[in-house]
Amino acid sequence: MKNYNNVENCPVRNVIDRIGDKWSMLVLLVLEEGEVMRFSEIHKTIETISQKMLTVTLKALEADGLVSRTVYPQIPPKVEYQLTERGKSLLPHLHSLVGWAVDNMVNIKQSRKEYAAELS
Repeated sequence: MKNYNNVENCPVRNVIDRIGDKWSMLVLLVLEEGEVMRFSEIHKTIETISQKMLTVTLKALEADGLVSRTVYPQIPPKVEYQLTERGKSLLPHLHSLVGWAVDNMVNIKQSRKEYAAELS
């Protein structure tokens, strides 16, 4: 059996914690569709994310090498985001998870409803 106690070295906890937050997977999927996008374009695509959360999410994805950020020296500054090769290599796995979620969401919602009813 694998040891999952060491947070720093456990790939499951370390990586999944990062991409399993509320916004990271959506940002990665949006960047896949748009290829190269400006901050405002990403924000318009995911309307429910705040600018602050989008900034935090993009910085985290950049720190993990999943997204690259290019700043153009002009006024006003122009900044573009795109997936790196590492980010692109994650996409098939995200697509599998998205497919599983789509296939199972109705049944999961039903299970939650039944579970809540049992607790009542």
